[in-house]
Parts: sequence; structure tokens; C-alpha cells
Amino acid sequence: MSSSTSPAVFHKKITAAGILIATGIVFGDIGTSPLYTLNAVFHDRVITEDVALGALSAIFWTLFFQTTLKYVIITLQADNKGEGGIFSLYALIRRFWGKWLLIPAMAGGAFLMADGIITPPISVASAIEGLQKIKPDINTVPIVIVILIILFTFQQFGTDKIGKVFGPVMVIWFTFIGVLGIMALSHAPGVFKALNPYYAYVMLKDSPGGFWLLGSIFLCTTGAEALYSDMGHCGRNNIRISWIYIKIMLILSYAGQTAWLLQHVGQTLDGVSPFYHIVPEVIYIPSLIIATLATIIASQALISGCFTLVNEAIRLNIWPRHRVIFPGHIKGQIYIPFINWLMMAGCLAMVLHFEESTKMEAAFGLSVTLTMLMSTVLINFYLYVRRVKAIWVVLITGLFLLIEVSFLTANMQKIKEGGWITLIIGAVLFSIMYVWRRGRNITNWLKKMVSIEDYIDKLKQLSIDQNITKYATNLVYLTSSGTPRKVEKTAIDSILSKSPKRADIYWFVHVNVLDEPYAMNYHVDTIVKDDVYFVEFNLGFRIEPRIDYYFRQVADELVKSGEVDLSNRHEQNYQDSKIGDYRFLVMESFLSYENDMPFWKNILMKSYFNLKYLGVKESINFGLDPSNITVEKYPVVVSSFVHPPLTRQ
Repeated sequence: MSSSTSPAVFHKKITAAGILIATGIVFGDIGTSPLYTLNAVFHDRVITEDVALGALSAIFWTLFFQTTLKYVIITLQADNKGEGGIFSLYALIRRFWGKWLLIPAMAGGAFLMADGIITPPISVASAIEGLQKIKPDINTVPIVIVILIILFTFQQFGTDKIGKVFGPVMVIWFTFIGVLGIMALSHAPGVFKALNPYYAYVMLKDSPGGFWLLGSIFLCTTGAEALYSDMGHCGRNNIRISWIYIKIMLILSYAGQTAWLLQHVGQTLDGVSPFYHIVPEVIYIPSLIIATLATIIASQALISGCFTLVNEAIRLNIWPRHRVIFPGHIKGQIYIPFINWLMMAGCLAMVLHFEESTKMEAAFGLSVTLTMLMSTVLINFYLYVRRVKAIWVVLITGLFLLIEVSFLTANMQKIKEGGWITLIIGAVLFSIMYVWRRGRNITNWLKKMVSIEDYIDKLKQLSIDQNITKYATNLVYLTSSGTPRKVEKTAIDSILSKSPKRADIYWFVHVNVLDEPYAMNYHVDTIVKDDVYFVEFNLGFRIEPRIDYYFRQVADELVKSGEVDLSNRHEQNYQDSKIGDYRFLVMESFLSYENDMPFWKNILMKSYFNLKYLGVKESINFGLDPSNITVEKYPVVVSSFVHPPLTRQ
């Protein structure tokens, strides 16, 4: 990567296009929170001046501490070769603090994905429910379902085309909500006194159930974690500059809604958000349209973020492998069909279960709070890695933990109201990651590695034995070994112990997934010239591993450089390719019946192998051409079953 395109330069640059992209992609989730935050605060509650001013004060300081200080100022510094997100943050620190930090990383990722299942329904529903002010008895559920189905169906085509309008639409949205807020403030300009944190203190201390309102107030900062995940698309400084304008517009919107609330003290909300009450009648329909577009964009950003999150988890070997497609031309844009349809099913189930956005809010804040708590744990260790003074690390971490534990405690009351759903979803997703990681580690630990040098003579003899039918000119084995001197015993047995497989050259290919996102390099070890080679591909965790294509490229380069000489092959007279034909041999494991494991390990390993059925095959995961593949299965024995001796009658 040249200096002009290095991550450091990319993050320092401030451009109009970068700011526009940041406005469209990064801030969609947090930008639509004015639609439902104050509605959640006053749901089933009489409007009082203390709560109205206290809520605005708490929202202002939550945006300051959680969004501005934690994410925009501190967390955005933690970029992994230009990329952000909780798994990128983990990749930055795991080499210093050990792999136990994978637990909070997996928990944070799991609850962020759970957030991705509730955000689209609540965002779209909160916009569409504005129709109830025009027609109170309208059933908004079918409309929300149709919009969500269209949104998820469209993912397979890529978002690079409509992505170009995201920025302008969101600029219009933020300007619109800011102007609405200013117009509403004309009735109560003194509302800005609520920026004094004393009003938040009064609400928490004196208002009935004041502390528990934090669970609803927290909704104003949902989307901050997604802000960090999307850093690689826009650049750190573009996000920071655009946040200045966006935060001002958000505060104006909340202040305008508070001004309306102060004019209706003693009343209750009629099911319509305070946001829609400050919209002038003459532009009510256009406001519904722009709000719906904004919520669709917010949903799109989080769906794309979940695709990126799962792809990173796959590369870190903590999630079953799925087919990953790159549908557009935007760097890093991916589409994972299995995750897309799974999320759509989850979103539709949320709509059908809760029906109204106010009921969804119970399930919303809990998962985001847990994600932020996990990121705080990781940020703590990142600050130590950056050699920040211990006193500052303790103060910063302590501050965020105090805030987030308070929000988490307040959100606990929502468990019985629906929050249990996201807890279960997050727990299931975490369990999948844990089972996959542990099962994979156990199977890898059981793999017997042997020195390839012990078999060189047999391999050389086999390759020239004319009595055995040639299996392929080039026989390629994918190996998990990171050293050219050792390979799996199952691979050697496949070549020699079963029906011997004669080839001119035996290749052992290892794919090493790096902590950085976009690296692409390889190196070759010549074990025996023109007989045995070891190739290692070093790929970033966001690079699609098209190993079939990469192998052909490497093999052709080795032929051109003279490192591989196949000129004495009889087949070369008839083939266009200098390297000749090749065949990938993929080894797939299965759980043997000869196991006698303890109960929990038995459950773990069976779950792991069942998860393998949900994922894609190794051949698809590594981008291998189906016409060049042979799959061989071998048994995994974790704990051998001791058979009683047979007696002959």
C-alpha cells in the first residue's frame, strides 16, 4: 500500500465526499433515534416538567460521554490497518493480552448482531407509525413487513448504486429534524437550560421511577458501536467532522420535542411520537416519506455492518463458514445469503411479536448496552497497549463502566417486557461462536502432524511409478500446518495408504488469515524441486480467499521463473497450460462412532459437527472450482471407546 493510500493518510484526509459518505452510512442508526427515544421515555407516563427537562439533559450528556468522548474521540483511534469494529479491536490487542479477550469480543459481537435483528423493525415501524396521526386505526404491521422484505431482498444486488443517494438523503434528514427543532423551540426557548446536568440529577433522584428512565434514554446513543464498525468506509476525520453537524441537529431535534412536551404537561402521549407532533400539518406527508427513507438507510447500514461482522468472525475462526459474495464495487462491501435470510426471518418475527415500536424498545436497548460494555473492556486493554498512563486508563474505563452499568441496570427492568428476546438471541449467537471455536480447537489439537521429509523418498518414487495410473499432474492438498516441514498424517495417508495417488508434483497449500484486513501476499518453499512444494497465502480477514485462482497464478509464475520444470511431461504436447492439470484434494472430518466422551464434551462436539452442516464446504469457502475437487472424509476420535472382547462360540 502506497503512502498516499495508507490507512494513516486515509484517516487524516477530510473531503466533502468522505463527509457525505459518513453522513449516509455511519450515522443512520443514531440519526433516527429522535423518532422513538422521547416516545419511549413518556410511554404510559404523564408528562411532567422535571422528566421532560431531565430527559433532555440526560440525552445531551449521554451523547457527549458515550458517543462523542468514548467513540468519536477515543475508540476511533483504535483502527486495525484502517478498519474498525469489535473484532478488529480484538485483533489489535490479542497478541499482547492473550486469547481470553476473545470472550468479551464474542459477547460484544453476538449482542451487536442481536441489535441488528431489532434495529430495522423498530426504525421502520417508528417512521410508519406516523400514519396513525392521520388515520389512528391503521394497521402498520403489514406495511413494515413489506418494507423489510424488500430491503432484505435487495441486499443480493449490492448497495453501491443506491449508496450514492444515502449521503444526500441523510443530509436532508438531519437538516430537516434540526429545522423542525428550531421551529418548535420558538414556543419555549428556555428549554436549553436543561443542558445543565442538574436537571438530569433531579429527574433521577426525585421523579417516580426516574432511574429506570435511563433504559429509554439510552436509545439516543444506539448506533455508536456501528459508527466504529464503519470507520474503514469513511475515514476517522470525516466521521469526526460530520459528527459536529449531526450532533447539533440531534440536540435541536430533542430540544424541539422537549419544548412541545413542556406545553403539554399533565397529558399523556396518544401513541404518536413527540417528533411527529412538532411537524407542521402542511409538510406532514413529506416528513413521513423522508423519515421512512432515513430509517431504511439506518437499517441498511446495520445489515451491512452485520455482514462485515460475520465475515470477520469467519476469518477469525469463531463462526461457521458461509458463502460470502461481493456484489458491488465498494471496497469491503459483502453479502452473506445465509445471514441475510436469517436476519430477515428474525426481523419479521420481531414485528409480528411486538407489532408496535414502543413495545420493541424493551428489546432494543439491552443488547446495545451489553455490546458497549464489552467494547469498554477491550478499550481498557487497548489503552494499555498504547502506553496510556495507568491513572488515565482507570479513570476513562471507570467512567464508561459507571455509565454503562447504570444503563444496563435500568434496562434490566425491560427483560420481562421483551428484553429477554434479545438476551436469548445474543446468548444463542455467543454459544454458536463458543462451540465453533472450542470444537475447532479440539479437532485441530487431535490432528497428527508428521514430518514431510520422512516421506520424500516414497513421494518421489510414486511420482515416477508408471505402473500406477496418474491421478493428476498437480495434486494440491489444503493444510492447516503453518510450517513447510510438517503436514497432516491424513494427507500423507490419502496419498500413500489408500489407493496411491500418483502425481508429477505434490503441493501443500496453507491459508493464513492475518489480523489486518486487506493484505495479499504469499511465499513458496521448495521442499523437493519439481516434486514437492509448500505454498502459504497470507490474506487479510476481509479478503475473499479465491485459492483456486491464486494457486494457478502462483504456479504459472513458478513455471516462468524456472522454479518448476515440467517440460518432460508427455501431456504438455497436448495442453495449452504450462503447469498442466491440477486437482485439489479436500479432507473433511466427521465425528466417529468410536467415541466415548463425557456428557458435556459429547454435546459440544456433536453441536460443532452439526454447525458444520449449516456452513459451506471447505471447497466453497476457499473458492475452489468444483470441477477440480476431490473430497475425502476421515473420522475424528476424541476419546476412544473401549470395546469388550468378543468371545468365539
